Amino acid sequence: MQVLNGFHNKIADFLSEHSLLDRWTATHMALGAFICKIALWLGCTALWAVLWVVILGLAWEVYEYIVEGTAETYGTTQKWFNNTMSDLVVEIGIAIWMVI
Repeated sequence: MQVLNGFHNKIADFLSEHSLLDRWTATHMALGAFICKIALWLGCTALWAVLWVVILGLAWEVYEYIVEGTAETYGTTQKWFNNTMSDLVVEIGIAIWMVI
């Protein structure tokens, strides 16, 4: 069990150090699922439900870029890029998972 715990800690540390996982990751996943579900309830097809998540996710990331900047908030432009891609992957991924 100790080996497994150490393995998971190393993965979490790596993801955190490279800004691939932060305290907002779960929020992005939850909102991706919520937006997808609302779109489905409103009668959108599976494709359009996922596209709404993509459109709103991209709009949010543009807003974050304008308001927060890149290296100013994340330390480096690479960490900002990693975080942005991670946010988009988890929210779009959960939306795709919901409609499969």
